[in-house]
Amino acid sequence: MLNRLLKCLNYVITLAALALAPGLAQAQTFQTSFPNAILVDAGTGAVLFEKGADDQVTPASTVKILTAELVFQELASGRLKLDDEFTVSEHAWRDGGVKAGGSSMFLQVNSRARIEDLIRGLVIDSGNDAAITLAEGVAGAEEAFVMRMNKRASELGLTKSSFGNPWGQAGPDQKVTPRDMAHLAAYVIKTYPDYYRYFGEKEFTWNKIKQPNRNPLLTMSIGADGLKTGNIDEKSGFGIVASAVEEGRRLILAAYGARTAKERADEARKLLQWGFRNFEEKALFKAGEVVGSAQVYGGAKGSVSLAAEGDVTALLQRGGSEKLSGRIIYEGPLIAPVEAGAKVGRLEIKRGNLVVLDQPLVATESVPEGSLSRRAFDAAYEYAAGSLHARFSKKQ
Repeated sequence: MLNRLLKCLNYVITLAALALAPGLAQAQTFQTSFPNAILVDAGTGAVLFEKGADDQVTPASTVKILTAELVFQELASGRLKLDDEFTVSEHAWRDGGVKAGGSSMFLQVNSRARIEDLIRGLVIDSGNDAAITLAEGVAGAEEAFVMRMNKRASELGLTKSSFGNPWGQAGPDQKVTPRDMAHLAAYVIKTYPDYYRYFGEKEFTWNKIKQPNRNPLLTMSIGADGLKTGNIDEKSGFGIVASAVEEGRRLILAAYGARTAKERADEARKLLQWGFRNFEEKALFKAGEVVGSAQVYGGAKGSVSLAAEGDVTALLQRGGSEKLSGRIIYEGPLIAPVEAGAKVGRLEIKRGNLVVLDQPLVATESVPEGSLSRRAFDAAYEYAAGSLHARFSKKQ
């Protein structure tokens, strides 16, 4: 088993073909006062800019994006409906209401509110009382909802984030990374288009109290259509997870640590505008075009060609000459039989140190099991290669 795991590292193949696909300069540098930020192209998954993107930060109210995702999941499954109502508990009213000093929807204790109104109170007003009421309504208790949050975070691949409450209160268990939050935002936008629209509504009135959306980008005419801001105190700084669309391209920004609300708004706007103005798509491979191959163990053939199911495009900086580098990554050799169309690896393309594309690759043809003699030969080859690897490793 150890030999096999070690051998997986030997099947990472550099794509020489990409040396012929120059980007357009040396990468332009963008300076931002955000200590932690990441800018991602939603269509390709390309990282256009990052700075401290894997550092853990205090999410404040941006944590409500995950709170909303869990509610959206319940709605999408049919377990809840927008017209269902939840009761406002004393905890939600006392600890999440306006008297607690945080953002509030102005819910009244023991009153009932529709889920749709609570969602608006959550994502437009950034109501802590709305977050607690939704959490208790969905899971029975806030603590049970937090368990769901962490389980869901693991399912979605938020590997460096943890959650301690659904409304943004600081604590040792409440830490996220900008990369994880950008990933979460991309998932919400793609998976729940009918519910994501609430993030872009510019105001909400509840109990005759009108509140504007706390996302300042929505009024800047830069194509912004959601998500959330967050701030607790000077120590946490001002954060934002935002998305904008221009000419069919969507960018997602997650940034934390601005010193003021104005700095957060200005720097977020500049980052998004820089991303839209300085990058363009370049075609690398057409759908079905062979990108490379993977070795096959015990098959009628010793390898199988790999291709992407869709067109492979990368975002490159305008006016640059920076080259791309790429590699095919798969856990191999593949074991026959291999079915045509099976996802057996992925294509990773980098611009400098930034991953600009990570796309699945599929087998272009089926490879059945080989003859007994062929399988015996492959077995002997594997044994010899494993022995050499083990002997070499001992000498190190």
